[in-house]
Amino acid sequence: MEYIRITNIEDPLFSQMHQLMQRVFPREEVLTFELWKEPLEDPGIRVFVAVHEGKVVGTTEYRYYEDFNVAMTDFTIIGEPGLGIGAFLWRERQRDLDRLAAAAGKKLDGMFAEIYDPYRAEEHAFGGLMTMNPYVRREVLSHMGYKRLDLSYVHPSWQNDGEAVEELDLGFLPYDGRDTLDAALAAAFLRRYYAVLANKPSAWEAMVQSLESRETVALLPL
Repeated sequence: MEYIRITNIEDPLFSQMHQLMQRVFPREEVLTFELWKEPLEDPGIRVFVAVHEGKVVGTTEYRYYEDFNVAMTDFTIIGEPGLGIGAFLWRERQRDLDRLAAAAGKKLDGMFAEIYDPYRAEEHAFGGLMTMNPYVRREVLSHMGYKRLDLSYVHPSWQNDGEAVEELDLGFLPYDGRDTLDAALAAAFLRRYYAVLANKPSAWEAMVQSLESRETVALLPL
C-alpha cells in the first residue's frame, strides 16, 4: 500500500478521493470539486491517499499548527475492510506529523478531531461502509486516547450557507493523557480553522465566545 500526497486538483487520484468522500459523508460535509484547488495547493493542508493496486482505498486530511503545537485531523476515510487501511493511515500520518513537529524543534502536544456522536447521527449510513460506522469509529478513537471537549459542539456547514452542523463532538487526543485543555487554545484553534468560511451561525460564535471566557475546558471520555 502506498501513502501518496495530493497537491493538485488535476491529479487523477483526487477524482477517486472526491468520489469516495461523496459516497461516505453527507453533502454539507464535503467541499465541491472545484473548491478543492486552493486547499490542495496550501502547504499547510496535508491530503494523503492510501493506494492499493492503483485504487484509492482510503484518505486522510490533516494540518499541523506550529504556533499551537497541535494537529487537526480533518477526516479519515477507510474505503474497504480487511486491508488494514485504518492502521496504515494512522501510522503514516503520525510519522508525518512527528517529522513536522521535530522540524520546528517541538514534540507534538495533541490532535483535534470532530467525532460523530452515534446517538445523534445513527441514521447516517456512511455510504454503507461498516468500517465508517459512527459506533465503530468512536470506539476506535476512544481506544486511541481521544476525549471530547465538555461543550455543546456545533460547526459551520462547509457549504458556507451559515447553517449549524450538529451531531458531532470536538475531540482532542492529549499525548500526556491530561483531562483538561486550555480553553483559549481551543477557541483560537476554532477561529483559525473556520476562518475560511465567511458565513458562520450565531450558535458557533456563541460557543467560541463561551470558550474564550473560560480558563480551561474538561476533556471527557468518549
